Amino acid sequence: MRSTTRTLALLTALATTLTLMTAPAAAEYRHGDHGHHHGGHGEGHGTGHGAAEIRFATFNASLNRASAGELAADLATGTDTQAHTVAEIIQRVRPDVLLLNEFDYDARGRAAELFQEKYLSVPHEGAAGIDYRYRYTAPSNTGIASGFDLDNDGVAVTEPETAGYGDDAFGFGAFPGQYGMVVYSRYPIATDKVRTFQKFRWADMPDALLPTAPDTGEPFYSAAELARLRLSSKSHWDIPIRAGRGRSVHLLASHPTPPSFDGPEQRNVKRNHDEIRFWADYVRPWRAGYIYDDEGQRGGLHPGAAFVVAGDLNADPNDGDGHPDAIAQLLDSRRVNSAVVPTSAGGAEAAQAQQGANTDHTGAPAQDTADFADTPGPGNLRVDYVLPSRGLAVRDAGVFWPTSDDPLSRLTGSYPFPSSDHRLVWLDLHRR
Repeated sequence: MRSTTRTLALLTALATTLTLMTAPAAAEYRHGDHGHHHGGHGEGHGTGHGAAEIRFATFNASLNRASAGELAADLATGTDTQAHTVAEIIQRVRPDVLLLNEFDYDARGRAAELFQEKYLSVPHEGAAGIDYRYRYTAPSNTGIASGFDLDNDGVAVTEPETAGYGDDAFGFGAFPGQYGMVVYSRYPIATDKVRTFQKFRWADMPDALLPTAPDTGEPFYSAAELARLRLSSKSHWDIPIRAGRGRSVHLLASHPTPPSFDGPEQRNVKRNHDEIRFWADYVRPWRAGYIYDDEGQRGGLHPGAAFVVAGDLNADPNDGDGHPDAIAQLLDSRRVNSAVVPTSAGGAEAAQAQQGANTDHTGAPAQDTADFADTPGPGNLRVDYVLPSRGLAVRDAGVFWPTSDDPLSRLTGSYPFPSSDHRLVWLDLHRR
């Protein structure tokens, strides 16, 4: 059996070699309803990738608001300062395929449309506008009432935007769609082949790390709660991007819960671990038999399928509050090429200047992607990832985190941040 598994893994890795084409011709917008590891261009800025490359990026842009519809209303003005700053960062890096985390979802996709029209398409401080011909967005578990007392405080809160509501929702959020996701792409999205896993139940994952009460050893969640509780705190999306000759690159997008804001049962630590494990199992067909999508289709990726795992995964391989094995499930996977690590000079400078919790970290600060509180912690961490499958040739990678003497550092700044406490992470794949 071990020999068979090893052979299958080898064949899978060999099959992932991908031949990529030139950029697609112009097409209409589509909505979702339908190796240089040192940082490369400009020390992580990522400007000017060549015609022989396709750039994937992820960015937790913190484009979330306190109430439903507020983000769309802000963007509609065309004058939202934070949105303009986020847009300029994107224009400086110019990714071909971009996942934005913490972008409030609305059913019409109006906020995603407005961000393109009034911000991304508008030049900023010498940075040319960037037009994405395709985009995808879909519902998020954040802010969807569960009907249960999921934090075990004695009250099941079901009224959006009231105290305690987010803690009892399927994913933390003050209203449905808060902290959602959106994908922008210059390449066609195979919308008829997108798979979403929003409703996959946590209890349906074999050997799931379901939390228990440490004083009694009893399950933290009741049987009725486990029968409804979803694994994804936002959602998991498999989005095929038609970037190759007869082949697609599957963008595997998610935003697992932070491994914090819980109690001694560590329900968020364990959920974060299993949200990451979902992708680790999904890309290995022999481990994915238990998985089902929102349409009832079972199984994971086909053997040999090319993919890029992207998102704010809220897990650092060395530091922070997460489960020690959470992100290692992907970084150490035979199906994942984690050899090229995006870095920036700005991350290293920030850790040195800010001190605090950063002084006790064991991970390389140049690999950090988020500027978190230094006292008492957790300090700056590597939590945002763009991880390609083995067989995809990586040409370059970086983190957009300019040093303080760089004029572009005005885009990242310090707390309160002009854009986000996260940094855009990008990776170039060879196209031939």
